[in-house]
Amino acid sequence: MKKFLPWIIVAILVLGIYSWAKGFNNTAVNLKETATKTWANVESSYQRRNDLIGNLVKTVQGAADFEKGTLQAVIEARAKATSVTIDPTNITPEQLAKFNEVQGGLSGALKSLLVTVERYPDLKANQNFLELQSQLEGTENRINVARDRFNETVEPYNKHIKTFPNSLLAGMLNFDDMSYFKAEAGSEKAPDVNFNFK
Repeated sequence: MKKFLPWIIVAILVLGIYSWAKGFNNTAVNLKETATKTWANVESSYQRRNDLIGNLVKTVQGAADFEKGTLQAVIEARAKATSVTIDPTNITPEQLAKFNEVQGGLSGALKSLLVTVERYPDLKANQNFLELQSQLEGTENRINVARDRFNETVEPYNKHIKTFPNSLLAGMLNFDDMSYFKAEAGSEKAPDVNFNFK
């Protein structure tokens, strides 16, 4: 019996290491898939906004005397925003920063458009415009909620792969941490709203 004891101990150790590695891997895969799916929901919210902006632009174009420059800025910002995509399985801080930059440009152009609309009472009273404006406001809220949920799903994944001894396996199995969605630079400052149309 004594001659089999070292083999039994080795077998128990191998089985224990295998169970730990399997548990780590499966948990990491599940957590990463959850975060990836949540990122897809963020992109879906941005897509909804892009679709609504197309309808908003068509409605605003109906106002013959509306400023073309403001409208053009929205159209160009929308085109830029739709051109930047992120691979959800490999989200880097640089990709998120670029994505955030173009989406912020679109948000700024859209805000400018909505402020400019204040000068056009006929357009402001247009039922289609009011409905689209309301839907855009709701979509902005959805985007914020989706980004928060994404960050909530990234946290357990990052904790799982960064805590010891899991961090040892994470490196060997190529599990990299995921980046959080961060606010645009300067967004901590209150916006300067100026309604002087002279």
